[in-house]
Amino acid sequence: MASGPFGRLLGAGGRALTGQGLTVRSPLPEPTESPLALVYRGPATLPGCPEAVAALLKSSRWGFDVRYVGPDEDLPLSRRVLAGAALYAQPGGGSLKRGYRHLKGHRDEIRQFVHSGGRYLGFCLGGYLAGATPGFALLPGDTDQYIASFAASVDSEKNTVVQLSWRGRRRTLFFQDGPYFWLRAGADADADILATYPNGTIAAMVTRLGAGRVGVVGPHPEATDDWFIDAGMRAADRLGADLGHDLIETVMRP
Repeated sequence: MASGPFGRLLGAGGRALTGQGLTVRSPLPEPTESPLALVYRGPATLPGCPEAVAALLKSSRWGFDVRYVGPDEDLPLSRRVLAGAALYAQPGGGSLKRGYRHLKGHRDEIRQFVHSGGRYLGFCLGGYLAGATPGFALLPGDTDQYIASFAASVDSEKNTVVQLSWRGRRRTLFFQDGPYFWLRAGADADADILATYPNGTIAAMVTRLGAGRVGVVGPHPEATDDWFIDAGMRAADRLGADLGHDLIETVMRP
């Protein structure tokens, strides 16, 4: 479930120290006219993954004010900070077990945020974490490992690409042991299924939770050409930013 350009470490950012050696963080972001989007950056992700998600959000038509949240950021991941946001994004990262270990203390905060009208976006590991075994239990169903599903077109945890059908059009996206999503009986009536893998399992969808929406995707529409290059692959002729924007538009609907 690891993902992104692993060899490049980007700055953690946002740390200010007092004379006593204590970390001081602004408790709340300064208000702006743009909707606030929070992107997790910390030990439950990998270098490059939060930055790619932030770039995708910034390039969308919403004009988000994008801020990072996490244990070493100016803004902590907390109920108060989430209350001022329109959207919270959980990027790709390492294993589900490790990721949830770092984030399980925020499960109720994230659930309340979405249930009260917030939007959740989960990419790869962030998609796994939207599930329940383990995870934040944001979906009317759960997640599982695509490479272990019946007749999966990819059978390796290595960085690769995956073919999928996005709103009926065949596309190729960067992929690294991402999830597929399944819905409980009857839950598909309230789900917007955006993409499926070749074996028919769900690759991307948006569902409701209370007054909010949850968007999840197994592959990486946010991947930039350097992800392919760092993995020794030829950069895709057409990257997936337009699909990422479609996911954002769908999750932001009223």
